[in-house]
Amino acid sequence: MNLTALFLQTLEVTLPVFAMVFAGLVLKRVGWIDQAFVATASMLVFKATMPTLIFLSIIKADLDATLNPRLLAFFALATLGSFLFCWAWAILRVPREERGVYVQGAFRGNCGIVGLALAAGMYGDYGLSAGGLLLGVVILTYNAFSVIALASYQEAHRADWRSILSHIVRNPLILAVVAAIPVAALELRLPGWLMTSGEYFASLTLPLALICIGATLSLGAIRESGRLATGASLLKMVTVPVLATAAAWLAGFEGRELGIMFLFFASPTAAAAFVMARAMGGNAVLTANIIALTTLMASLTITVGAFALKVAGLI
Repeated sequence: MNLTALFLQTLEVTLPVFAMVFAGLVLKRVGWIDQAFVATASMLVFKATMPTLIFLSIIKADLDATLNPRLLAFFALATLGSFLFCWAWAILRVPREERGVYVQGAFRGNCGIVGLALAAGMYGDYGLSAGGLLLGVVILTYNAFSVIALASYQEAHRADWRSILSHIVRNPLILAVVAAIPVAALELRLPGWLMTSGEYFASLTLPLALICIGATLSLGAIRESGRLATGASLLKMVTVPVLATAAAWLAGFEGRELGIMFLFFASPTAAAAFVMARAMGGNAVLTANIIALTTLMASLTITVGAFALKVAGLI
């Protein structure tokens, strides 16, 4: 396959995802959807359609092929390494009062929506099931590390670890993974009509979630992004994916496993970062700018990164 054909093949995976994000931006601009729609749709995705998608993708999967403890452990360690690297960088380059927000924006990716959508586009059912299992690690590590970073620099807002742990344990995405693994392991079969209904419901997830991301983008916020937002965005979209993916390759990962980890490492900053920063007294405006800028950059950086890995024969 020549380079042009390979690049077009890569675009076939990444463009549909970012086209839906752009569609959300346009729909919000022309007034066909509003903030109330985005809030309701986002809640529906988080509490219902995405857990259904993850549950179905895992119970239909071959766990022998997708449940890889080594991959899960490496991703957790790579996330810890990324977090510590971003924190060390922030200590050297960022004013103390902004460090917590900067660190969270630089390491916390939108794996649950963008990463999962790209994994599904590139690897189909395997991408969904392996990505769904990986989300359990993502949710635990991202929430814990974000609280540590924000609490370390917000004197008036100490971390309520009992509340944080409660939210993690009750997270619908984690509950979906926990419920699906025994069903898949025991090879239980749900009635055909229930599977079909569930698939109809789950199919709402990715387009609806991506449209909501687009609808929350602010071009004004992107234009107003200062040095800190730009620095955190470059760290999130370039430095961290390159270092983490290189470490995964050196650790012996390749093919589909390396591809899924790259897509998760390279995902733009998660919208949940804004909610947590605001709740813990951080600079919510800076967080919003980082989210907007990384989402805009993602269409280029993820496409180029995936193309480079394919040319190198690594994925």
